[in-house]
Parts: sequence; C-alpha cells; structure tokens
Amino acid sequence: MTQQTKNNSTKHTTWIKRFCSQKGKEFFCQVSKEYVNSNFNLFGLQKNSEHIKSVLKIIRDEKVPELELMTKKEKEQVYAQTVLIYGLIHARYILTDEGMRKMERKYLQGVFGKCPNIFCKRQPCLPLGRSDQPHKSAVKLYCPKCREIYLPKQKYRIFDGAFFGTTFAHMILNVRPTLQPTSPPRKYIPKIFGFEIYNSVPNNSINSDEDKKIK
Repeated sequence: MTQQTKNNSTKHTTWIKRFCSQKGKEFFCQVSKEYVNSNFNLFGLQKNSEHIKSVLKIIRDEKVPELELMTKKEKEQVYAQTVLIYGLIHARYILTDEGMRKMERKYLQGVFGKCPNIFCKRQPCLPLGRSDQPHKSAVKLYCPKCREIYLPKQKYRIFDGAFFGTTFAHMILNVRPTLQPTSPPRKYIPKIFGFEIYNSVPNNSINSDEDKKIK
C-alpha cells in the first residue's frame, strides 16, 4: 500500500470508526451508519446538547461549516458533546440485535475484563451503567456468575455509565442464554475452627463497588 493510498484511506475513515479505533475505546462498538442516520432512533437526544445539529453532522460525517464561525471554546463544547451524544446513541444501539452481536464478540473475547472473584475463575464481565441518565455514574462491570459489580481498569473509568445503560448487561444474557455461566455461583464462607461464622454487621457490599477493581 502506497503512502497516498494510506492517506486516502485515513481521509475517508468515518468519525465513528476513528473514535472506536482509538486506544482506550475498546468498550465501544461501531454503531451502524443506517442507525445513526435514522432520526427515529435519536429521538429525545437533543436535550443533551445545545449544538445537536453540529454534533450529528460530525457523527454522520457531514460537512459542518458552522464550526468555522465558532470560538475555540464553542468548538471544544461541540467535540465534547459529540462524544456524549455518540455514547447515548451507543446505549440504544447495543439493545438491538445487530448491536448485541457486536458486543457479544467483545464479551467472549474478554475485552471488557474478567471478574476478580476467585470463585468465578476469570469469568468475562459486561459493561453496566448504574443510571440511564448521563453525568450520574461512570461505567461499571457486571459479572454474570457472582452477579456483583466491579470497577473496570482505570483507563475505562472516564466513560459515563449511561453510554452502556442499566439494561444491556441483563438483556443480552436473557436473549442469548448460551452466554449465561453454566456453573452456579459460589460464595466464600468464613469459618473458625471449621465452624461457619455469621457476621452481625450488615453486609453493605452492594454499595461498595467503588472498592472493587478489575485487574
């Protein structure tokens, strides 16, 4: 491949492909052109961006002449909102059959991370949002075996949990039952001299996911 061919190839790469190909963006799949071009699929997203028309032009690889008239600060806002809107589109897309297939491949390859629970034997995890509203919580990982949530690697914690939503991780396991772990979950049972002990202190593990980290 000549240098000119490489340059032409880079020039015609879509915004979505460039975004998803960047290092640290492995959690994202590429939303199809047909999906982002459908206004029906994007209904209601305009409330999340004051520059929604410019943002959608960028995502759809259309010309954005108004950028030339914007200040540096306004351009930065547009680019930041482009990532936000793409993330929210992504959360909807991965609930479609096409989107699930793309995320399923990542799940089976262990792209999202493995459960740190020793009893789960490196069970692959799925990305999970604690809220469907942006700016509420960063993405977490859900283990379908122990059914606990954990922190992903540091580089992935910058992404909003709303980019993956509260539904995807559970829906994909329901519509694709073969992805469900076959062996039942196990829990560690503390013992003293062979006798099980029961802690009188309430278990707050469900709210302590910030202390759990995927290695």
